[in-house]
Amino acid sequence: MASKDDKNDEKPKTGSDEKQEEHSPDHSDSLMDKIAHFFSDKLHLTSQTSDEEDSGRQVLNHVTIQGVIDAWKRGLFKNIVTMVGAGISTSAGIPDFRSPTSGLYSNLQKYNLPYPEAIFEIDYFRENPQPFFKLAKELYPGTFKPTPSHYFVKILQDKGLLLRHYSQNIDTLERIAGIDDEKLVEAHGTFYTNHCIDCQKEYAMEWMKDEIFKDSVPTCPECNGLVKPDIVFFGENLPERFYVLPHRDFKQCDLLIIMGTSLTVQPFASLVDFVSDNCVRLLINRDKVGKTTSGFLRGVFFGEGLCFDLPGNRRDVAYEGDCDDGCLFLADQLGFGDALREMVKTEHERIDKESGKTNSDQKESKEEESSKDSLDDRPEEEQSKEKLLKESDGKDSDVKSSI
Repeated sequence: MASKDDKNDEKPKTGSDEKQEEHSPDHSDSLMDKIAHFFSDKLHLTSQTSDEEDSGRQVLNHVTIQGVIDAWKRGLFKNIVTMVGAGISTSAGIPDFRSPTSGLYSNLQKYNLPYPEAIFEIDYFRENPQPFFKLAKELYPGTFKPTPSHYFVKILQDKGLLLRHYSQNIDTLERIAGIDDEKLVEAHGTFYTNHCIDCQKEYAMEWMKDEIFKDSVPTCPECNGLVKPDIVFFGENLPERFYVLPHRDFKQCDLLIIMGTSLTVQPFASLVDFVSDNCVRLLINRDKVGKTTSGFLRGVFFGEGLCFDLPGNRRDVAYEGDCDDGCLFLADQLGFGDALREMVKTEHERIDKESGKTNSDQKESKEEESSKDSLDDRPEEEQSKEKLLKESDGKDSDVKSSI
């Protein structure tokens, strides 16, 4: 950055000078640098350099999943950070966003949206909040149970190994699994708290749940504004914790576990680059994602991504498969597989008991809901005919009973 005296010595630019500079080869690079610095300043982060870190030290004897397990057994990982996305919740029945047939965006046609992403846009929400609250009823916490992946993170916490858990998910399953508030960074917000979008009055989760399940649009009694769960919509800032804590966490992290995320949504995805050069990075995902980007994207997002299969890679390892399978495999290899399975079993039983539901009750409820949805999807003319037939049958039965 130029000093104050340097700025005073600068000559004012003419219009032709500015135009020439705009089309110069270095202009786009300069713009990318400015954008990169903006994100870096906002997150209070700077990527590690060889001057700051001993980049020659290799933690893994073998850059494989077995190498990670061996290093873990040697006690080399004491400050684990986890980064997760929708993939850790799909086995609970919660859709991810982008799968071609089962993803959330591919199943929003029934809400008559101008485009799928509109359901999470704050401006559209102000104009038409009904689609969001209909979707919220389907996805509302309490309907789903945490997965083995969630409980794997819980065990890391119980063992004193979890430094922080960064989640893109809004389903609150981490909280249900017992991960402490202090350990959580819900980067894209949560259903756990709710605020009026006008006067900012806070409302409890139970209040919001009652409103949503009454099929009403929650409004603030104080100002009549819309009340929204504190999930981050397009056009809103991420939670303050996301901007404050990475500065501390990623410097200390010695093992970064990334699960169930496409690593395409920024600035969350760029966090993988702000651990030290000696930090091992383990991806548990169906596909290898987050790989080294092009020069253009690297300029924008100030990071090189994960370096699988590249010459010189000495710390990035991928387990390609379902998140739950990967977590169970790791737990088995590290000696707490049985404890993880027992935790899943007992916690699911506890949740069922507290909610007053048995497994059979849940199955019947889902079947009834599915049957109702399929009936409601029929043409209106067909539904009207059925209604008339029912009314006719009712009248016939009344006549028979009177006879």
